[in-house]
Amino acid sequence: MQHQEIQLPILKEKNVSLFIKREDLLHPIISGNKFRKLKYNLQEAKRRGHTQLLTFGGAFSNHIAATACAGRENDLKTIGIIRGEELRDDFLNNPTLKLAHEMGMQFKFISRKDYRNKADSSFLVELKNEFGEFYGLPEGGTNPLAVKGCEEILEAKDSCYNVVCCPVGTGGTIAGVINASLNEQFVLGFSALKGDFLKEDIRKFAVKKNWNLVSEYHFGGYAKVTEELVQFINDFKLKTNISLDPIYTGKMVYGILDMIQKNHFKPGTQILAIHTGGLQGIAGMNLMLEKKNKTLIAI
Repeated sequence: MQHQEIQLPILKEKNVSLFIKREDLLHPIISGNKFRKLKYNLQEAKRRGHTQLLTFGGAFSNHIAATACAGRENDLKTIGIIRGEELRDDFLNNPTLKLAHEMGMQFKFISRKDYRNKADSSFLVELKNEFGEFYGLPEGGTNPLAVKGCEEILEAKDSCYNVVCCPVGTGGTIAGVINASLNEQFVLGFSALKGDFLKEDIRKFAVKKNWNLVSEYHFGGYAKVTEELVQFINDFKLKTNISLDPIYTGKMVYGILDMIQKNHFKPGTQILAIHTGGLQGIAGMNLMLEKKNKTLIAI
């Protein structure tokens, strides 16, 4: 994939190089890590003779949008189990769900309480009774085949980088990056969620120990943004012509530049940041920001 060097005064001042790996350019909708996570799962679904995919997600889920599009492109029906019954009668006003619906996805809206049971075997049996046989994908798409796909993010030409940075949601993407990294490289994950619990999820799939999770740049938690973050994303877009999503990559790049400012990286360090896509989520975030009369994110 294309690598784009970032030219900002702070990088020159600190003698640190930052490149963005443009995984967001893989596909217009199934972009970034979602493309990687779905690749081998789609192959496996077809190998088993399945005709439909079923998965889970929230109102603005990148995974829901990507699964719907991948299903359409691979002649597979798609079913989305969506968190929040209140969305049932208004989903066409939600940019992500409207897109998934246009791609042919069938929805089942369930309460947040029921959604917590999404991994229970009894609940999955109920879904099979309702929809018939399906190939199931977990929320966010992380499973062993997804990690296998994410191991292909790093290429031989990426061996020159000392540090590889990756946003973290469910842990599958960074696990693949860790597994594919060289022993002399260090992988930094930037958590989009509060807390360190994601470390355990990453350890389930990561086979190396050359990594750490940075938890200071969540901006209030998952799907939370601040005026400072929005302004940063817009300024970065203006200076580099790279759009960042507010849930994952925006927080990661903010964190990287802040750590560079604070001399976390020694002079001469070459950093590769993985752009995991997710730009479809900007429209939904802007709807919420508009309702609060806040600054909107540039697309």
